[in-house]
Amino acid sequence: MSLYINTNSSAAYASFHLGKNNKSLHESLVRLSSGKRINNPGDDSGGLAVSMKLSSSINRLNAAERNLQNAISFIEVQDGILEAVGRIVDRMIELKGMSQDMMKNSFDNSTYNNEFRDLQMQLFDMSQQTFNGVSMFAQYSSEGGAGVFYAMPTTASRAFDNTVSIYTSADGSSGPTISINKSLLLSALTVNTSTLNSSIYTAGTTGNGLIANDSEARTITFASEQIDGAIDLTKISVGVLNQVLENIAGLRAQNGATQSRLGFASDNIIRQATNMEAAYGRIMDVDIAAESTRLAKYNVLKQASAAMLAQANSGTDVALMLLR
Repeated sequence: MSLYINTNSSAAYASFHLGKNNKSLHESLVRLSSGKRINNPGDDSGGLAVSMKLSSSINRLNAAERNLQNAISFIEVQDGILEAVGRIVDRMIELKGMSQDMMKNSFDNSTYNNEFRDLQMQLFDMSQQTFNGVSMFAQYSSEGGAGVFYAMPTTASRAFDNTVSIYTSADGSSGPTISINKSLLLSALTVNTSTLNSSIYTAGTTGNGLIANDSEARTITFASEQIDGAIDLTKISVGVLNQVLENIAGLRAQNGATQSRLGFASDNIIRQATNMEAAYGRIMDVDIAAESTRLAKYNVLKQASAAMLAQANSGTDVALMLLR
């Protein structure tokens, strides 16, 4: 058996394994303390790259979901105003009916007319309401156009004027979107009386803005910014008011369809985000059961390596005994 003083290979091997076991023990401690399997790029470079992209997608989906919730809030507030508008129009129809009572004298009818005109101003005020500074209702017939309003839209091009796009995926503008309509409230309150086969009460330029038996296609609007521009109760028929009420009902139905679609889109985004988080966890999260077993293993190996290094270092004592 050869004995060496300058070179102690047993101690070198023991030191090597002690360092290796100590490193593995350190990695297990870091993983268990952080809860992550990948704590530096060297642990799994490919997995780290995939996890970063998944994390970004999850954050974008969460942002899109919050935007959808804000859009739902916008639609709910808008529908609440439309519901109130419907009640006002219903009251206007009631006023028209009561004014036709033969028991009512001219003074009674004038009081009804005053309320009728005041309600038109209220309708205009409600059409100007905003949601966090964003107009709730379309103020123009088309984006950037002049302030001209039409009867209830009958074509797709008019029905979707003044829309706001909501992104419903992690791809932003390149992905699918949902268009939210700024309801054409003023258009719904504007009626072309000639299309209702009415022989009277079409908009003109004389008197209070209404003339009888006008052969031209004219419109009247039940939203007045000032009392001077309001329509008199005596100058309108129940049929015209019924058409306005139908228009408001159509806008509410459109809102209901949009709200339903937003709800399904929100559910879809939440499901996508949940699945992506699960995929992210499979890459990044540490298996506590397996890692705790590794911790116990390397804890024992570290102590065993340290003990064997001590034994290897004491092996040179034999050489000293021979030199005595």
